[in-house]
Amino acid sequence: MWLAIDRTTREIIGCYLGDRSRESAKKLWKILPGVYRQCAVAYTKFWELYKTVISRKSHRAVGKETGQTNPIERLNNTLRQSV
Repeated sequence: MWLAIDRTTREIIGCYLGDRSRESAKKLWKILPGVYRQCAVAYTKFWELYKTVISRKSHRAVGKETGQTNPIERLNNTLRQSV
């Protein structure tokens, strides 16, 4: 499952069920509201695939210590415990 959330509101802004391929990542990116694709900054881990889908202008690869990916990691953990 691919998820995207707004870090400020914690609202899920995109969800795509698929494998961990580049094609699935592209499908998630395409279903995000336009304002997010055009204006938002996407904080991700250092997985190389993200660089091929998210524009350089919008993408920030960060480590755990920054706390930037904490909201999505927490949501993923909650979902794993519920399934």
